[in-house]
Amino acid sequence: MREKKYDYLIVGAGLFGATFAHLATKRGKRCLVIDKRSHVGGNVYCEEIEGINVHKYGAHIFHTSDRRIWDFVNSIVPFNRYTNSPLAKAPDGKLYNLPFNMNTFYQMWGVKTPAEAQAKLDEQRREAIKRMEDDGIKEPRNLEEQALILIGRDVYEQLIKGYTEKQWGRPCSELPAFIIRRLPVRMTFDNDYFNDSFQGIPIGGYNLLIDGLLKGVDVKLGTDFFNNCECWRSVADKIVFTGKIDEFYDYRFGKLEYRTVRFETEVLDEPNNQGNAVVNYTSPDVPYTRIIEHKHFEAFGNAVYDNPKTVISREYSSEWCDGMEPFYPVNDKKNQDLYSRYRALADMERNVIFGGRLAEYKYYDMAPIIARVFNYFD
Repeated sequence: MREKKYDYLIVGAGLFGATFAHLATKRGKRCLVIDKRSHVGGNVYCEEIEGINVHKYGAHIFHTSDRRIWDFVNSIVPFNRYTNSPLAKAPDGKLYNLPFNMNTFYQMWGVKTPAEAQAKLDEQRREAIKRMEDDGIKEPRNLEEQALILIGRDVYEQLIKGYTEKQWGRPCSELPAFIIRRLPVRMTFDNDYFNDSFQGIPIGGYNLLIDGLLKGVDVKLGTDFFNNCECWRSVADKIVFTGKIDEFYDYRFGKLEYRTVRFETEVLDEPNNQGNAVVNYTSPDVPYTRIIEHKHFEAFGNAVYDNPKTVISREYSSEWCDGMEPFYPVNDKKNQDLYSRYRALADMERNVIFGGRLAEYKYYDMAPIIARVFNYFD
């Protein structure tokens, strides 16, 4: 029997596939990475426009408290000091800091001390709990009820309701409570969205990270695994699959559901449009969920004026259908039950490794994706 050319065929050149290929190659394994797109990097891919690295598939900010992972990515390309501090433009027309912290509460209510903010929150929480008790409700049944007892009506209506309903395409009263169960609330003037020890953006963009991970690895782009499955299965001893798990099994139990995102990207003849990388739009009257101004990921302070142009992207959330890019798994019972059936098939595979957000039907940040790959080799 002829020896197969590769130890691993890796389907998908995103962060999971690229990291797997990198670690396997360092251990002397032969890897082939294929991807149906015309570029590597998956959703972290950046497109250079007017000298600005544009996050083509939405904002990606790397963050972790795991020193091993931080050192690993910085060994490929140095990261900058970017700190994620998004803003929200609310239905009342005001700008609010995120996540919810003393700056937010001062902007919302004019409170200046943690005690004043806590008193206001407690007052609104008590009102929400009493309404539930009067209706005979013991536990929050949906996202709306959960949010009201966590943060109160004012913050919910100005900063949560409209944005969340646009993002998921459903009323908050129909969304599961667990989506917002760990809502961060800080009694400090701290606009850093993440609590992690390390965060930043690769200096020069994410393409440098992916190219570094794939250095010395065979890569074929514009190549769809499903156009010739049997042929691709024959080239390697094992498959690392990062695509949709239901597609791998030819949708035998039905199709999993996703939310998708559409982007409108525009070059502006001004150096600084919104003064921040990310501004959420929480009003239901604004069709997009947020605007990203990409240069702020890598240019700080007055350096934003070194380039006389800027690039913004408006994000529109919608239901996914065939031909669209699947972004966010729909975490309801129907889809989780369906995924469990596919997962049971995957668990019986001896020569296929399923990894990443599509193969595991789970939304991942970037650092946990790398941690997943580390686990295979550890």
